[in-house]
Amino acid sequence: MAGLPPGAAYRWLTASVVPRPVAWVSTTSADGVDNLAPHSFFTVASADPPVVCFTSVGTKDTLRNVRATGELVVCLAPRGLSDAVNATATDYPPGTSEFDAVGLAREPSARVRPPRVAGSPLALECRSAGERSFGRSTVVFAEVVHVAVAPGVLAADGLPDPRRLDPASRLGRHEWGALGEVYDLRRVPYADLR
Repeated sequence: MAGLPPGAAYRWLTASVVPRPVAWVSTTSADGVDNLAPHSFFTVASADPPVVCFTSVGTKDTLRNVRATGELVVCLAPRGLSDAVNATATDYPPGTSEFDAVGLAREPSARVRPPRVAGSPLALECRSAGERSFGRSTVVFAEVVHVAVAPGVLAADGLPDPRRLDPASRLGRHEWGALGEVYDLRRVPYADLR
């Protein structure tokens, strides 16, 4: 990868590591301006304690606000709002509220100051759990302190049903993806192999 021209590693990695779920991250600045931005370098970092992580490439409002306030909300980016998710990725000037610029409704969070996206079926309210930098990229770790979920996306077992969540995902280039086929495959205990 070291011999590739500038930007090529990004294009190779984003076209290879697919699909990538989208963390639609809401933050509020110290001055009270709500920010909303999608991040497709996103995953679970730990279950105990419950921690998710996303990567900020460069220092943008999301990273500045998390550093200033220590709070954020990771909203699920549903496929039905893909155009709005993409619109919040626009390089607005610092201090712009993407909620207002794109016309997205907010709803208050239960445990943190940043609002949730009203149209998102699931939101993880979080407090910062630290960060780690790699070059121009910063991985932000966020401890989940509250989960807000629309009852209509829950399955019979009380957990979110991925089909009902209908998440959007990022692929390579300008491509996005939808969930597609969902199948059940149980892990086989070693004792059952003998």
